[in-house]
Amino acid sequence: MVWTDYFKAVDLKSLFPSEDLNEQQVGSQLTDYSIEEIQDYDIVIFNVEEDRAAYLKGSAQSGDHFRKAFYSLYWNEKKLKVADLGTLAAGDQLTDTYFALEECLTYFLKQGVLPIVIGGSQDLALATYRAYGKQEQLVNLTSIDSAFRLGDADDQIRENNFLSKILLQQPNVLFNYSNLGYQTYLVDSNSFSLLDELFYDIHRLGKFKTDMKLAEPLIRNADFISFSMNALAQPYSPAASQVSPNGFTGEEACQLARYAGFNDKLTAIGFYDYNPSKDQSDLSAKLLAQMVWYFLEGFNQRKQDFPACNKKEYVKYTVAIDEAEQELVFYKSPKSDRWWMEVPYHANFRKRYERHLMLPCNYEDYQTALQNEIPDRWFQTYQKLK
Repeated sequence: MVWTDYFKAVDLKSLFPSEDLNEQQVGSQLTDYSIEEIQDYDIVIFNVEEDRAAYLKGSAQSGDHFRKAFYSLYWNEKKLKVADLGTLAAGDQLTDTYFALEECLTYFLKQGVLPIVIGGSQDLALATYRAYGKQEQLVNLTSIDSAFRLGDADDQIRENNFLSKILLQQPNVLFNYSNLGYQTYLVDSNSFSLLDELFYDIHRLGKFKTDMKLAEPLIRNADFISFSMNALAQPYSPAASQVSPNGFTGEEACQLARYAGFNDKLTAIGFYDYNPSKDQSDLSAKLLAQMVWYFLEGFNQRKQDFPACNKKEYVKYTVAIDEAEQELVFYKSPKSDRWWMEVPYHANFRKRYERHLMLPCNYEDYQTALQNEIPDRWFQTYQKLK
């Protein structure tokens, strides 16, 4: 596959016609890359010129608006190799764009390069999910959004039903879906019932308003994150495709993005639903740029301490529940002080679910176990492994 055929290169002169970028600014560090050595890069960034599945058009034009803000930021970590591939052009049909995006993402994932996708509308997450399907790898999808985008699965693909399309996609490689930041008055009861039956974890916005650290283990469990600008409150992101007076603040969004970058397990992320036609003083573009900046900072500080195989270096805690009828095993990383829970499964199926048997958690989950209670996230995962 000649993946470069799908992309249009960045035109720096059109973005900054009357000024030169300082060598410490992002734009001076992302423009040179070797196609032949793409596997040597840590991260590739590109925007997708597609919004035909969106109800409000405009997000397809996000690329240059995002870059003008992003390229102006300062970045001093030279060891991180990041390439801006430019714009993935829309195909003749919406399905053509999905195909091109899926093919490119499949290639990047095989090369061990993490793609950052700048949308476009959130239905583009379906193409990313399909790319994981080609890897025959079970994945955890985390959506940071104000609602669940289930919609009507029988309708043609839209930004409001992409999740239903993912749930019905074959091959089905979705192990877990999480939503962070939903607002109850934006979600119908049928959606709650369906996700509850599937033992997926969904978390209201108010949960994180009291303590943003509660989001870290949830994000740490993700292989792929779909981050919608609709999750942010209107004063911080007036150019979301569906604005709301409530949502995450700009600072909270950057914190979530940093958690995502710090996640050793994460292999792809998409930022969607930024509509520059609605932007005021480029406020949303600047926030999106800072969110990506914080993602890079988190990625640059990864500890590579996911306890998949060798757990000898970890501090192990065993807690007996209900007079030893059930034992919960916890591991704490000496590198980052982060916690995991071990979820048991039949030995015959261990290889298939190996990456999901170590469940990210926090100290509070350990304390819950000490009170002779099974943490909710352990129980939900155990139900999926039965």
